[in-house]
Amino acid sequence: MEKENVSLLTEFVLTGLAHPPQWKIPLFLVFFVIYIMTLVGNLGLIALIWNDPHLHIPMYLFLGSLAIVDTWLSSTVTPKMLVSFLAENTLMALSECMAQCFSFIVSATTECFLLAAMSYDRYAAICKPLLYPVIMTNRLCIHLLVLSFVGGLLHALIHNGFLFRLTFCKSNIIHHFYCDLIPLFKISCTDPSFNFLMVFIFSGSIQLFTILTILVSYTLIIFTILKSKSVKGIRKALSTCGAHFSSVTLYYGPLLFMYVRPASPQVDSQDMMVSLFYTVIIPVLNPIIYSLRNKQVQDSVEKTIKVTIFLIWIYGLPMTECY
Repeated sequence: MEKENVSLLTEFVLTGLAHPPQWKIPLFLVFFVIYIMTLVGNLGLIALIWNDPHLHIPMYLFLGSLAIVDTWLSSTVTPKMLVSFLAENTLMALSECMAQCFSFIVSATTECFLLAAMSYDRYAAICKPLLYPVIMTNRLCIHLLVLSFVGGLLHALIHNGFLFRLTFCKSNIIHHFYCDLIPLFKISCTDPSFNFLMVFIFSGSIQLFTILTILVSYTLIIFTILKSKSVKGIRKALSTCGAHFSSVTLYYGPLLFMYVRPASPQVDSQDMMVSLFYTVIIPVLNPIIYSLRNKQVQDSVEKTIKVTIFLIWIYGLPMTECY
C-alpha cells in the first residue's frame, strides 16, 4: 500500500526565488530582459561566426559552440523561472522535471569541457604560435567539440539513471526555481546518500579534470608571457586570453561552491543565488565579454552593421524616390 501511494506522486511544486509579492512584476521584467539579451547576444554571435568566413577557425568554432551551450542552458532554466513570477505555484510533472534536470546537466557539463578545450586552444596559440595551424586543426577542433557534447550527454544519462532509484513521498515541494539534482535529493524518501556520492565522484572528477587542464594551460601561458621581452607581444597574449579567463573565473566559482562542497541539510537562498548566477547571469555576460575583448569579433560586427545599413539604404532608395 505504501509503495502504491509513493507511485502516485507525479507532480512537483517549484517554490521559485523568494521575493516580496510586490516585486513579482519588476523581477519578471528584469529577468525577461536578461533572457532576451541572452538570446540576442548568443544567437547574434553564432550568426556572426557562421556568416564570416574569416571566423571559421578553431578559436571561433569553440566560441560559437559556447554561445550555443549558453543559449541552451539559459533556455532550460529561465522560461520556467519567468512563469514562477506570475503563478502562485509552478507545477511540473515528474517527466518534465527529469527532462529539465537532464537538459541542465548536459549543457552545464558541456560548458565545462568547452572551457577546458578553449584553454588548450589558447595555450597552442600563445606557446606554440608557429605550430598552431598544425596542432589546432579544424579536424581536432571538431573532435574536441564532439567529445565535449558527448561527455555532457553521458554525464546527464548517469545522474538521470540514478534518479530512477529514488522515490518521492515526503514532499513534492522543491525549494528551487528549477529541477536540479540536489533539491530533488532533499525531498526523496529513499536514502539519497548513493546519489550524493555519485554527484561528488562524477561532477567532482569532471571539474577537477577541466580545472587542471585550464590551470596547466594558463601556467604555461604565463611562463611564455614572462619570457617575452616584447611589450606588444605581452599585450597581445593578455588580450587573447583575457576573455576566456574571465569566463572561466565566473563559471567555475559558483559550480565549485554548489557541487563540490559538503551538502547542507537544507537548500537555502544562498544556493539559489549561486545557481541564478551561473544559469541566468553568465550566459548573458559571455557574449558581451568576448565581444568587448576580441578585436576580430568587433571588426566583424562593425562590417556586418555597415553592410546592413548599406543594403537598407540601397533597397530603400527607390521607395524614397517614389515620394
